[in-house]
Amino acid sequence: MRLLALLLLFVLWLPALAQETVPLPRVSVEVGTARTPQEVSTSLQILAILTLLSVAPSILLMMTAFTRIVIVLSFLKSALGTPNIPPTPVIIGLSLFLTFYVMAPTLDEINRTALQPYMRQQITFPQALERAEKPIRAFMLRQTYTEDLNLFIRLSKQPPPRTADDLPLTTLIPAFMLSELKTAFIIGFYIYIPFLVIDLIVASILLSMGMMMLPPVVVSLPAKLLVFTLANGWNVLAQALVQGFR
Repeated sequence: MRLLALLLLFVLWLPALAQETVPLPRVSVEVGTARTPQEVSTSLQILAILTLLSVAPSILLMMTAFTRIVIVLSFLKSALGTPNIPPTPVIIGLSLFLTFYVMAPTLDEINRTALQPYMRQQITFPQALERAEKPIRAFMLRQTYTEDLNLFIRLSKQPPPRTADDLPLTTLIPAFMLSELKTAFIIGFYIYIPFLVIDLIVASILLSMGMMMLPPVVVSLPAKLLVFTLANGWNVLAQALVQGFR
């Protein structure tokens, strides 16, 4: 499971690495006989990296802030009554960049303690994996509810860990995701309340005026958009999402 931590590091920290002076690699694909053990090792490392990159989207969902953010933004789109606006690619893109922003302190620590020493050949690959795992583990533990963590510890039928470092990722990751889903649904509930009130007010006014043939959604949508814009809703929501992570 420590490979997941290092893969997450490489996937999310590429923008920061691009700011540094790093020589561009030359990649060539050929089939031949390896002459030295180093060539075999390099080929196996490239194969392993390509294999791990295929599961990078799942790792991004499981171990970062992406899950909560994308669900909350989807709730907002549904509460506004605009299922196609903003488009799904825009929601995904905004969720990704907000995820990068939230995860920046964690990634800074991983880059400082694990990636840079490994690139300078000061530590070995297993040591880099161990160091990269600790900040991610600490981030997930801060967001995970105790009851969710206890649930998966009981389901694993293993002795309770003595410390947080003894907690396996196979237990921590599902507990973290369950906690993120709970938090996202709670935030979605609070998002729905003001828009639901607007829908009820518009429906009551139309009913009192006898305009029962006019769908209330047609009238309430401009009102919801106006209220959301005047309240600076995007800024408020982004601030709440970012500050909601401990």
